[in-house]
Amino acid sequence: MDLKSVWINNFKEAEALMNQFSADPEQIEKCSIFSKMLIDTFKSGGNVFSCGNGGSHCDAMHFAEEFTGRYRKDRKPLGALALGDPSHTTCVSNDYGFEHIFSRQLEGLGRKGDLLLCLSTSGNSKNVIEAVKTAQSKGIKTVGLLGKSGGELKNLVDLPIVVPAKTSDRIQEVHIKLIHNVIETVERELFPENY
Repeated sequence: MDLKSVWINNFKEAEALMNQFSADPEQIEKCSIFSKMLIDTFKSGGNVFSCGNGGSHCDAMHFAEEFTGRYRKDRKPLGALALGDPSHTTCVSNDYGFEHIFSRQLEGLGRKGDLLLCLSTSGNSKNVIEAVKTAQSKGIKTVGLLGKSGGELKNLVDLPIVVPAKTSDRIQEVHIKLIHNVIETVERELFPENY
């Protein structure tokens, strides 16, 4: 196996997907709407929640900590939380089932006017679907960073952003770029002095 060829091919594949995504006006419009939804949520005093499984859970945590910590420069923290801390996850999955780990926490913490970001490369994660149903019942807006065909979540969330790739790694590579871009756009609006 030629390791250098693998590296080069993977970079080229990722670049082609990123170019395809960024050249699609509909995708860029949805990303702009995502930014506006977050800005409106924070301006009105709402909080943002995020959830996902595996690598998507890591991205959900990354998304939240960029708001509560810092992105590029110091500024006040914004209300954001990735659902699914370990004690909650083991408690709820033991008592109610794994499909309820996000919905139970959101039911306890979420309020009308908040926003839920769902990450799922398949769009069919049962625990994320349950979180969206809980969000809908509480008047919480929902955004889905999805992949492949968008799965069931594509038709459940208020704003689906579907990355047209077949493998989770490529989908998540675009998701993390979207996360960084949306954080920057929120900061540019709420903290223009940082730019």
